[in-house]
Amino acid sequence: MRARAADEAGRVSTPLELLFDLTFVVAVSLLVDAFAASLEHGHGWDVLPRFLMTFFAIWWAWDQFTWLASAYDTDDIPYRLLTLLQMAGVLVLASGVPAAFERDDWVPVTLGYLVMRVGLLASISRAIRDDTETGRVALRYVIGIAVVQVFWLLRLLLPSGHGLIEGSFVLVALAELAVPLWADRAGGIRFHPHHIAERHGLFTLILLGESVLAAASAFRDVLADVELDVELTAAGLTGLVILFALWWIYFQEPAGERLEENRGRAFYYAYGHFFVFGALALVGAGLEVVVADVSGHDPVEPFIAAGAVAWPVAVFLVALWAVHAPIANVRAIHPVGTWTTAVLVALVPFAAPAIGTLWSEIAVALLVVGMLVSALVRADRPLGPSPVFRRKMS
Repeated sequence: MRARAADEAGRVSTPLELLFDLTFVVAVSLLVDAFAASLEHGHGWDVLPRFLMTFFAIWWAWDQFTWLASAYDTDDIPYRLLTLLQMAGVLVLASGVPAAFERDDWVPVTLGYLVMRVGLLASISRAIRDDTETGRVALRYVIGIAVVQVFWLLRLLLPSGHGLIEGSFVLVALAELAVPLWADRAGGIRFHPHHIAERHGLFTLILLGESVLAAASAFRDVLADVELDVELTAAGLTGLVILFALWWIYFQEPAGERLEENRGRAFYYAYGHFFVFGALALVGAGLEVVVADVSGHDPVEPFIAAGAVAWPVAVFLVALWAVHAPIANVRAIHPVGTWTTAVLVALVPFAAPAIGTLWSEIAVALLVVGMLVSALVRADRPLGPSPVFRRKMS
């Protein structure tokens, strides 16, 4: 279990990593469906903390495996079997999503997360023995992850209510995020920047796919009771345009090259993707809510239905800008255009009671497409390499 070369030519995601991602497809799908159902049944945004807590467990488990694979992936039998163990943990966590949303029962989610962390700890522990160069860093990871995991288990003993569950989550999650920062002070682990960028891009595609699936599932349920009409068709096509524009905007930024130039700031890229990924997952739930409302199948207050799409889109735009800001001297997505579009998108739901859910969705689509067109026009200008890249070339 020795560290791989950080500049390895042709490094791409392995078939094992792609198989590993499929378990997260299930977890995210169940989470999106649960959140959308809560909104459709009138719970409003009071269930958002449950969504964020569950999504944190999903995202962090995927993130930690991704960075481990970028640093150490040996693809031997022990590594594959320990990955299998982590995949089993993801499925246990996914099965606990309904209990977390319906009964505020976090035992299944926590146990699934425990299984994933045990598999990860066992993999990292191999590097302590096998890799003399990064062994100290691996040891810190093992100690930090194990200690924090104890606190996740102790959290199950807290009574529900009075904000104890949410407050304790914030504290333990911050401790979880602090482990890599503390461990890397011992020397840091190697990572392949283009591999990391590709992995984050693939998870983005998974979340966009979940949004397509969420909208398609809503259409399926609606068409079982009513006939397809013009408004419903428009809602589906508008949702597809929004997803396509968000995909285009995300991949407009060359993340691999920027991570290669700014390795020391990679944690901004990694941690910021919690908001990028979470927003995309919420967009999927929002599209499902919009289709249900437009069809009349499960009417939702226009302000809530429009906000379920608009607010996650606004968060996505700002989060994507924030992810690239520390690692890019020249950005394809201009900050002024990003912030202006995000503010206008966030204001759309306040007009929803007057213009309706469908026209609110169309307004969001027009704003996002307008930002994309502006970025493409700007991209045609000769921006030139960043100062860091020019120094490397000289």
